[in-house]
Amino acid sequence: MLSRQSAAAVFDSLDVAESTRKEYQWRIEAFLAFLDGQPLTPQSYLDYKRYLGGRTDLSISTKNKYLVTGGIFLRELNRRGLLPMDITLNIHQFQQSKKHKQDGLNDQEMTEMAAWLRQLEPTPAHARLKAIICLLALQGLRQIEVRRLDVAGVDLVAHVALVQGKGRDDQEPVDLNPQTVQALKDYLKVTGLRSGPLFPSREHKAGHERITTRTIRLIVRHAFDELGIDKTTHGLRHYFTTKLLGVYQGDLLEVRQYTRHSGLEMLRHYDDRRRQQEDLPRFFGTFAGVDL
Repeated sequence: MLSRQSAAAVFDSLDVAESTRKEYQWRIEAFLAFLDGQPLTPQSYLDYKRYLGGRTDLSISTKNKYLVTGGIFLRELNRRGLLPMDITLNIHQFQQSKKHKQDGLNDQEMTEMAAWLRQLEPTPAHARLKAIICLLALQGLRQIEVRRLDVAGVDLVAHVALVQGKGRDDQEPVDLNPQTVQALKDYLKVTGLRSGPLFPSREHKAGHERITTRTIRLIVRHAFDELGIDKTTHGLRHYFTTKLLGVYQGDLLEVRQYTRHSGLEMLRHYDDRRRQQEDLPRFFGTFAGVDL
């Protein structure tokens, strides 16, 4: 019988980032709950996919994350000889649109966000919020990249931060916007941080544990709720990318050096959406004479 402990042991042996390992160990519980103590069969993985497909409370993206985690677990069992066959063969992920279903923040929302941030009291919590918003919206950092930042990796004299990108082991220098530099200076001054993670977890008083990406989302979500902004935290990186595409007139290669996308495909989707939004007045004007 598969157990939570045995599944955790499988993922402990994988050569993946610690944050990825924790996500696997958390998501595999859904597969174990689906099995409900029953032994694996050649049909188990396909049945799990069909079960996920029938859930209306999960997005396609989330369903695929659960499905992929189950697949990695089963293939590892097969590789170790604990499962006589690879029961994931020829079972594909859910088809998912590559277009962003949630737009980034627009100029008006960012203006309202900036005005709201300026009137906040200079507390450590508010300074942290402003620093995180600047890193997401003015630098285009991913949430995991914000989490990985160290105090020692931020040079506020040279206006450079060393960022460990998505899926990378090394760090790369990112030039900091003057507003980001000021926000980080204010944050470090009010918190007194001198070393360790730039954004330590408040749940660990020693300060050696990093803030989680979930906490970053909660912090930003609270700010959005205050302003009535119905967007995701990723919408800040989306805003960053879309603004650059507009200024650089869709030059994907130029923009990529700042967004640090591994390829151009995702940037094309961003640019397609940007162009579509710009064309909406003409599109809607086509039916201006129709009075229903």
